[in-house]
Amino acid sequence: MRLHEIIADKPGARKSRKRIGRGEGNGRGKTSGRGHKGQKARSGGSIPIGFEGGKIPLYRTLPRRGFNNARFTIRYEVVNLERLAKLDSDEIIDANLMIEYGLIRKNAKRVKVLGDGKVEKPIKIKADHFSTSAKKKIEEAGGQALLTKENQV
Repeated sequence: MRLHEIIADKPGARKSRKRIGRGEGNGRGKTSGRGHKGQKARSGGSIPIGFEGGKIPLYRTLPRRGFNNARFTIRYEVVNLERLAKLDSDEIIDANLMIEYGLIRKNAKRVKVLGDGKVEKPIKIKADHFSTSAKKKIEEAGGQALLTKENQV
C-alpha cells in the first residue's frame, strides 16, 4: 500500500459542481435556474428576512412586551487561582497587574477569582468577587483575599 493509494477518494465520492449559464444543452442555460424576470432573477436580488412585500412585517406590528433582566446582569471577568499562583509578585495582585500579565481582557470592569488550582505560597489578591473555595484556599496558604472598595460591605 502506498501513500497516494490511501489518500485517494473512492470513485463517486466527489461530485463536480453544476456549471450554470453554459448553454442550453445542459438544462441550466439561458436563465440559469432563476426563472424569468423579477427581483430574484436579478444579480444581488434577495429578499431580506422578515420582508413581507412592502407591508409592515409581523415583527414590527406586534407590541414589544415583557421585561428582560439581561441588561442589568453583572458581568465578571474570571480568573482561576492556578494562573494567579504562577505570578512571581510580592505586591498585591489586582486587575491592572492581571491585565499586564494577560490574564484578563483590557476592558474588564469586574474581576472574579475562582478556586481551581492550588496555592503554595501566601499571596494577596484584590478583586471584585471571590468564590468561597478560592477565598478558603488563599487564606489557608497564608494570603489575603481583598475586595475592591466598591464591593466592601
